Amino acid sequence: MSYPDLAGRLADVREQIATRQRSAGWTHPVTIVAVTKTHPAEAVRAAAAAGLTAVGENRVQEALAKQVECPDVPVEWHLIGTLQRNKAKLAVNRFALIHSVDSLGLAQDLDRRAAPGTVQPILLQVNCSGEPQKGGVEPAELPALLQAVSGLPRLAVRGLMTMAELTDDVAVQRATFRMLRELRDEAEARGQALPELSMGMSGDYQVAVEEGATLVRLGTLLFGERPR
Repeated sequence: MSYPDLAGRLADVREQIATRQRSAGWTHPVTIVAVTKTHPAEAVRAAAAAGLTAVGENRVQEALAKQVECPDVPVEWHLIGTLQRNKAKLAVNRFALIHSVDSLGLAQDLDRRAAPGTVQPILLQVNCSGEPQKGGVEPAELPALLQAVSGLPRLAVRGLMTMAELTDDVAVQRATFRMLRELRDEAEARGQALPELSMGMSGDYQVAVEEGATLVRLGTLLFGERPR
C-alpha cells in the first residue's frame, strides 16, 4: 500500500490549521499526530517522509510491532487509544506521550511500572462530551485527579485530551473543545502548567484548532479509509 496523496492532503490540512488559527487569534504551534492504526508500517514511513514528526496508535501491541518494523524512522510515538491498566507495563517508556490516562489507578500503574530515573509524559483524558460510552474523567473530577497525579514522581502531566461527539453540529463540537480549554485555563490559574490540548480528529479538527488545540489526531484525512 502506498500513499501518493499524502503530501497534498497534508498541505491542505496545514493551510486549514493556519487559517483557523488566524481567525481565532492563536499563534502557538499545532502538532499533527498522524494516526496510523490498522495501516501497515509503510504509513509510518510515509508520514515521516512527508515531514510529520508524530504518529499515533490506538492499541499498544500494534504500536509496539510497528516500532520494531520502523526502528530508524524519525517520529515520536503517541498512544492515543484507551489504555487498560493491565497494559500499563507494556506502554510505559515506549511512547513520547500517552494521551488517554483517565483514572488515578491507571496513573499509579504507569508510575509504578516506569523505569527508575525516567519520566513518562501523559495527558489526562476528560469526558467533555458527556457521552457515557466515552472514556475520560468527568470534568468536575479533574482537579482532584490532577492534584493526585501530579504527586507521582515518574509521570509528567503535559495537558488534557478529549473527544467530541460524532456529529456534524459545529456548535456541539465547539462546546466540547471549549470546555477542555476552559478546564485547562482553570487548572493553570491554580498553578498547574498544562501546555498541551489534544483535541480534534479528521471530522472536527478545524473547530478544535479554533478553540486552541495544540495536538490534532488525524488518520482518515491523511491516509484515506483504514484497511479492514
